[in-house]
Amino acid sequence: MVGLAKDCLEKVWQFLSDVITDTMQELQTSGTFTDLLKSLSKEREHKMHFYHIIAREEKGRKEIKYLQKQLLNVKKERQAEVQSRNEYITHLKDQLQELKAKTNMENHYMKRNTELQISQTQKKCNKTEELLLEEIEKLRLKTEEENQIHMEIEIFLRKEQQKLEEKLEFWMEKFDKDTEMKQNELNALKSAKASDLAHLQDLAKMIREYEQIIIEDRIEKENNRKHVEQSLLELKSIIKLQAWWRGIIVRNEIGGFKLPKKDNDASKGSKGKGKDKDKRRGKR
Repeated sequence: MVGLAKDCLEKVWQFLSDVITDTMQELQTSGTFTDLLKSLSKEREHKMHFYHIIAREEKGRKEIKYLQKQLLNVKKERQAEVQSRNEYITHLKDQLQELKAKTNMENHYMKRNTELQISQTQKKCNKTEELLLEEIEKLRLKTEEENQIHMEIEIFLRKEQQKLEEKLEFWMEKFDKDTEMKQNELNALKSAKASDLAHLQDLAKMIREYEQIIIEDRIEKENNRKHVEQSLLELKSIIKLQAWWRGIIVRNEIGGFKLPKKDNDASKGSKGKGKDKDKRRGKR
């Protein structure tokens, strides 16, 4: 019996060692403890088996009491047969003692085994809890560090966005100024053209003999005028095309240009300015 108990104890220790090893490997690989839950489920089944054994023992005790009562009844009813039944009663008592001893030993073993398993499971759960708490603390520190980095990146991007908005405003104002300057130059050219035409007409009236020369000069100046108007028209088209392309870049956030997303008032102000500038371009 001692050897059997020793073998059972070794099996229990081997089982607990395997469960702990499997649980640690599962925690390291997948971060779960499914094997531990399965082991606990099996342990619950063992406990239920233990409870069944206790129930059988209780039933055996009741049967023993019932047999003892029957024995007393038989003694009272059959006093004459006592001598002949003594050997049989002695045999029954021996079986009863053996059953009691066997039951007590089995109960003692199951109780010790259950206490040992509960103790080992509690230690393993405490160790697992400590490891999980350490992992939670590491994750918390990592999260705080990532939040700090995120805030710094956000501040940097806001500063860069402010710089880009200032540059965009500067180039839009420069575009308006350049456009206005070119328009003034075009108006001056038109005025000069009108003045030249009037002067040529006066010269035509005064100097008839130079009519052919004046006509040739007029043709040459007319060609120059057309060339200048064509150049100005092409310049104006190029400026409009650049403004259209810059608008697409800013709206679609192509390249380094980005529209503000959080400052709604600033965005509305910028859009208002952009619409006013677009209206002024359309008028020109």
